[in-house]
Amino acid sequence: MRFGVISDIHGNLVALQTVLERMGPVDQYWCLGDVVGYGPEPEECVQTLLDLDHVVVMGNHDAAAVGVISARDFNGEARRALEWTARQLSRESAAYLKAAPEQLPRNEILLVHGSPRDPIWEYLTSTEQAREVFGETNNPYTFVGHTHVPLVFLQDREGRVLSGTPRDQMLLKLGAERMIVNAGSVGQPRDGDPRAAYAVVDSEAMSVEFHRIEYDVAETQRRMRAAGASPWLIERLKYGR
Repeated sequence: MRFGVISDIHGNLVALQTVLERMGPVDQYWCLGDVVGYGPEPEECVQTLLDLDHVVVMGNHDAAAVGVISARDFNGEARRALEWTARQLSRESAAYLKAAPEQLPRNEILLVHGSPRDPIWEYLTSTEQAREVFGETNNPYTFVGHTHVPLVFLQDREGRVLSGTPRDQMLLKLGAERMIVNAGSVGQPRDGDPRAAYAVVDSEAMSVEFHRIEYDVAETQRRMRAAGASPWLIERLKYGR
């Protein structure tokens, strides 16, 4: 079976639609949280997911938009965007986000937004963090989001933890080594590459393939201006920061 891995859409409908079109057929989509926040079309992004065969875990922006956690813990730009986002969500969409689990196992793979030990908030960015997480969980493979940066941590048979940045169209075999995989962000990449990021898992081939694709950033920016978004949030999309 093939599974489409998407994360950190952040209300960017243009990017989401482009990814879904380019990804091709999959048996199910795995969404790793932060469907909303920052972007101009949070309601439309939720409704798009609801039309798909998918599973979703809760992200920190999702949680704050529906009152599960406080928006006071966010910086000013993010907090204002969250307050606007909350007003755009229908009851159905808010209930959907509120019901999302913090972690979700899919056979040998665990899906989570941040990390298994702090599903909502932890940014996994270092090998030291990954080493600690590997020591606290038994999952062979963990798929995370939250950082908006594609990254893979691998624990070899001697217990050493290595990290690497996956390239576009790179194919990674899921073997004996334990892994933590971040496919990057659909709607707001932050690795200096503005292209949308996603991955496809093939459970028969035991592989994950990483992808980057261009989408109409200018159109998303236009919609953000129309919604009254922060100029800084609008501008950063162009630079992938």
